[in-house]
Amino acid sequence: MAASKTAMASLIHYRPLTCAASASASASQPARLVPHAPDLIKWVRREGGFVHEAVRIAQDELSGLGLAAADKIPKGSDLIALPHHVPLRFQPDGWAESVLADLASKVPEELWAMKLGLKLLGERAKIGSFWWPYISNLPETYGVPIFFPGEDIKNLQYAPLLYQVNKRCRFLLDFEKEVKNAISDFNMMDHPFGGQDINASSLGWAMSAVSSRAFRLYGKKSLTGAYSDVPMMLPLIDMCNHSFDPNARIVQEQGEEQPEMLVKVVAEKEIGANDPLLLNYGCLSNDLFLLDYGFVIPSNRYDTIELKYDGALLDAASLAAGVSSPNFSSPAPWQQEILSQLNLYGDTADLKVTLGGPDLVEGRLLAALRVLLESENESVQKHDLSTLKSISAEAPCGIATEVAAFRTIIALCVIALEHFPTKIMEDESMLKKGVPDTTKLAITFRIQKKSLIVDVMRDLSRRIKSLLSKETVSAKG
Repeated sequence: MAASKTAMASLIHYRPLTCAASASASASQPARLVPHAPDLIKWVRREGGFVHEAVRIAQDELSGLGLAAADKIPKGSDLIALPHHVPLRFQPDGWAESVLADLASKVPEELWAMKLGLKLLGERAKIGSFWWPYISNLPETYGVPIFFPGEDIKNLQYAPLLYQVNKRCRFLLDFEKEVKNAISDFNMMDHPFGGQDINASSLGWAMSAVSSRAFRLYGKKSLTGAYSDVPMMLPLIDMCNHSFDPNARIVQEQGEEQPEMLVKVVAEKEIGANDPLLLNYGCLSNDLFLLDYGFVIPSNRYDTIELKYDGALLDAASLAAGVSSPNFSSPAPWQQEILSQLNLYGDTADLKVTLGGPDLVEGRLLAALRVLLESENESVQKHDLSTLKSISAEAPCGIATEVAAFRTIIALCVIALEHFPTKIMEDESMLKKGVPDTTKLAITFRIQKKSLIVDVMRDLSRRIKSLLSKETVSAKG
């Protein structure tokens, strides 16, 4: 009976690697690779793992498949525990996998998910893979921007994200050629992908599967006592959805009775019956949530808008704000020195600055404006860089300079809004008409970016009003 079961699984398992990625990504809850995939909870338990008796796989209308509690679970309870051999890591073993290691060495670090993705593709193609019960439960498609129709990539309307999407698409097309060249001489027996064709779509599926589900955890301990940073795919654990207010967290344990690292999920607080199990994927911007996970967080407090620090742009903003300063395009030598310390001046300067997030205004931009709008060197030099960069350090260079800096930033926000082809009301009207899921995601993303800019403007306007009222009180006093 066991032999025939294995044979059946193999027949289902052997499927073209391209079908998943090239299929339409329009479904909000994509099908799994196999219609009747093995029960993951039973598989984890069979492999020596632990799953709390109240944990179950549940369907959520918004998030799709996830984990939930069937009954109340006390705080501190172990929810899931995976023994060392269950997580999927990239550990090349044998001749075929040495080719994967060589290919992985050509992947830029920022696209680390593709390295583990190669291992995932290899295991997906392998007949009788240990991880097949897990892989067969993975989504057949991923709603990330690299799979958006061309029109919906344009619908994002945000240049920094468009750049990242195009960069990933170009990488996948180029990497397809690298992979094909590397495996062209392999026979069926030794082929790292079971003789199957590998193209940009299948590579994109694997990269998306890893980027949306893998966790960076501790690996092996070095001679110095430090642990390596290893991306791992964690079966069942990766079905926990995201929240900035999670009710669970991942821990790793190792001891005398457990020499190999154990990966666990522990309840951070009491979990009520039917509540979803939630992990914090990280304090990420909507750019990364959309690029790697395929969703957008409304009113994301960690979201930012990216601008280029540019003298001409600042000149235009100050002119619009009614702020007079000749120093934006031609800073004085003492100002140049401080701008260099902020890495905003010189040949190797990093000119990318951000608005939004916990800081509201990136410290480097705020410090630069405070410095450039202040004509007296002495009033700046009495403050250190950390003070100049802090928005909570109220008006270190005086109220007039602070108000001018905030008004310039507000004008920058107006210019940034004008770069979007549509307004928020137009976007909201489009959503009400009913659009495909990828279009909805793209429009939701750009609405959040525009709303963030509006929120920054409102916050700074309140600060200006407060500063001016203090100045008035001071003048009367």
